[in-house]
Amino acid sequence: MATPVTEPEVVRVRVAGKVNLVLRSGPKREDGYHTLTTVFQAVSLFDEVDASWAEPGQFSVKVLGDQADLVPTGEGNIAVKAARLLAATAGAGRPLGASLVIRKAIPVTGGMAGGSADAAGALLACAVLWDLDISPDELRDLGAQLGADVPFCLAGGTALGTGRGDQLAPVLSRGSYHWVLAFSDGELSTPAVFGKFDELELGKDPQGVPPELLNALVSGDAPALGRALTNDLQAAALALRPQLARVLAAGTELGAVGAVVSGSGPTIAFLAANESAAVDLSVKLSSEGLCRSVKRVTGPVPGARLVV
Repeated sequence: MATPVTEPEVVRVRVAGKVNLVLRSGPKREDGYHTLTTVFQAVSLFDEVDASWAEPGQFSVKVLGDQADLVPTGEGNIAVKAARLLAATAGAGRPLGASLVIRKAIPVTGGMAGGSADAAGALLACAVLWDLDISPDELRDLGAQLGADVPFCLAGGTALGTGRGDQLAPVLSRGSYHWVLAFSDGELSTPAVFGKFDELELGKDPQGVPPELLNALVSGDAPALGRALTNDLQAAALALRPQLARVLAAGTELGAVGAVVSGSGPTIAFLAANESAAVDLSVKLSSEGLCRSVKRVTGPVPGARLVV
């Protein structure tokens, strides 16, 4: 019988990026975090995470694809941290190790939870590879220890996030929404954006999700959803990257029914009325030369899933 070290099995997981339809943030708390109210939607921009057996106690990662050179490949890689955490907490003392390969498509530090998606992918891939007895809820609890967005990346769909964004409740959403994502040169780190947010004293006691946004999701009304998109971090992101304002204005002028900085940015998510409008918007926005690249996606989509 093959030993775990020589076992040829490779487990592949596909995991989606996200946009925040609403992101409300309070001021910085004494523990350094911010109280958030957000509505996530997973969209069809995917990273893939492969996990295969390695020597016991050995964890490594190789990163391929767009912006791969920006992702750490040592112990600081969040997918490696996820694999180590899973082995330590659910491995029942077994001699576990993993070799990870990440294929990137979600932008790095782009406000779409690319790192969190890779952590979610590593958790699920390693749980299957090692044949662990662990529930989805337990995986999400471990994910919350790694980052506030990791539980949502495991779950996907459309969900309300509270606390740090890691306490999830499903949100009813009908239909499919067509997004055009504008990727910018350079990155914006989440800590830097929150730092500017605090500097500008933008934090208020988080308000609830606008009823008009929830109503729009229930009815599948894209224009109404577009009007309700809200991000309290947007002003801070624009203060750090003023050129993003030109991208926002251009997409709106070219026919988007809604526009919002995704998370901490700098990715900007434009909502189109339908698929045809999204195709038209992506072509026109690409020709403006204001961003590194443009990508059409749809949402909601599932979270981390095995690739058969």
